[in-house]
Amino acid sequence: MIHSVSAANVSNAECFTRFGIAADGEAASQVREEFGHWLDAHFALDPVRNSDLILATNEALANAAEFAYANADRPGTMDVEAQFDPHAGVLTVTIADQGTWRDRTTVAPSKARGRGIPLMEALSDSASIDRTRTGTRVLLQWTRVAGRTAPSETAPAE
Repeated sequence: MIHSVSAANVSNAECFTRFGIAADGEAASQVREEFGHWLDAHFALDPVRNSDLILATNEALANAAEFAYANADRPGTMDVEAQFDPHAGVLTVTIADQGTWRDRTTVAPSKARGRGIPLMEALSDSASIDRTRTGTRVLLQWTRVAGRTAPSETAPAE
């Protein structure tokens, strides 16, 4: 679980967090929509890059919702945290759960399944998945990300 912020829902130019989200498809869809609005409000992204960020994040959310608690005796939660470093131009998105994803190296290949992790890897500049006994943590990073210029930083109006 991500513990860097005490509030469950934070959104500003440098941070987007949703903690304790139900690990299900409906909640993942809601967070994806909120994340998309956050990107639109705070970043100057071309449509392809914007789509890459949303799709990669959605794949991590979907995997956590589908697999993290598949063998658990009760529903679980997931956390999302996006941090933007404006000086480095790096956007880092972390999706964490307290469950266990299936290991893709032990699952038989399927033409209909198994595209989520390769998509995350292809759509981000860096992707890692840390599986432990206490949960799974997906870290996605994008470089050369530009924040929107605040109105006070633009040229004065005539």
